[in-house]
Amino acid sequence: MARYTDHLGRPVVAVTGIGVVTSLGVGKADNWNALTSGKSGIHPIVRFPVDHLNTRIAGTVDFLASSQKGASALTYELAETAAQEAVAEAGVDAGDFGGPLFLASPPMELDWSERFSLYNAGKEGSAADRLLTVARGLNSLDIFDTSQFGSIADRLADRFGTRGLPITLSTACASGATAIQLGVEAIRRGECERALSIGADGSATAEALIRFSLLSALSTHNDIPEKASKPFSKDRDGFVLAEGSAALVLESLESALARGAKVLGILRGCGEKADDFHRTRSKPDGSPAIAAVKAALDDAGLGVDGITYVNAHGTSTPENDKMEHMSLSTVFGERIRSMPISSNKSMIGHTLSAAGAIEAAFSLMTMSESVIPPTINYDNPDPAIELDVVPNTKRSAEVATVLSNSFGFGGQNTCLVMARDPV
Repeated sequence: MARYTDHLGRPVVAVTGIGVVTSLGVGKADNWNALTSGKSGIHPIVRFPVDHLNTRIAGTVDFLASSQKGASALTYELAETAAQEAVAEAGVDAGDFGGPLFLASPPMELDWSERFSLYNAGKEGSAADRLLTVARGLNSLDIFDTSQFGSIADRLADRFGTRGLPITLSTACASGATAIQLGVEAIRRGECERALSIGADGSATAEALIRFSLLSALSTHNDIPEKASKPFSKDRDGFVLAEGSAALVLESLESALARGAKVLGILRGCGEKADDFHRTRSKPDGSPAIAAVKAALDDAGLGVDGITYVNAHGTSTPENDKMEHMSLSTVFGERIRSMPISSNKSMIGHTLSAAGAIEAAFSLMTMSESVIPPTINYDNPDPAIELDVVPNTKRSAEVATVLSNSFGFGGQNTCLVMARDPV
């Protein structure tokens, strides 16, 4: 008989549906085939002019219909597409999900194209006055529907028939993992039998590119885009901005087995730790990241020997990769030298609000397929970072448990522990 409660007496949380969209393609199958083949989705930007930008590459999702309609529209389509796949795989009614929705998305505001249209529609006064004049004269709520922070989640809730007020959250680069954590906690508290957790981000805009460039956070390796993201390499020079989404249907193990659903994996533990050191930089001693990893292990009821593989945050920035190595070394000790630790961002780039959810999806697939995706572009190892990064080529391996790290700007750190099988 399956054990339905964990070491703390809480309902065991299973994953019964997964959906993924990245620059590698739409759906689990296409993404997994590309990922394990070491294929990169990074390419030159064609969506907007880049002539005067230092960075001219990204992992944009240009093959979706709304990719030319602005960040809000694209983020919605990304979220809906991933959710459709996840809900279908879970075998749940696509219009009557029956549980809450947790959406990680970028903070929404008017897209630039909409701003310019509004400015140009005004006749007199400053740009701000023209904007207000036109906005007051509108007879529809379209302008608010595309700019409110929670508007995307509201539309998704209507589309899939989720229950209660949908939650929209933004914890920087940890957002996708946080959305999963909130779903896990809702089930553990007995508030629901299932939850839909989504991370989606379609905000690879010119504005975003400029803002991250001003922080010196982006790679400027423009000549060979597919080689630009190189986590843990000595010559890494920044992350590559990207878009994507992932959705997980989370469900109590008891509920999943009772209705005959296939269990794709178990969410065993979640850990988080805030860091007030700096708005963008990580604390030099890595203590918040260390605490988040330890909290996730404790929540899962596992010791340091209980993790088979680490899906690294691995952004390819000089500071993050150094901090992540130090944090993992502190927690796992000498074992860190032989434990496989790879970064999906070497192929898909950094999908910001969606990253934690996408990497959780790939972690679950790693366990079910017994294949570890590589860290590509690992041609110049950093002697200060001694890790088995599964360099350049996938590896067949039995993976029973995964630690997936998400370390966000502003010190928002969330780690997830997933297992292949129930305890």
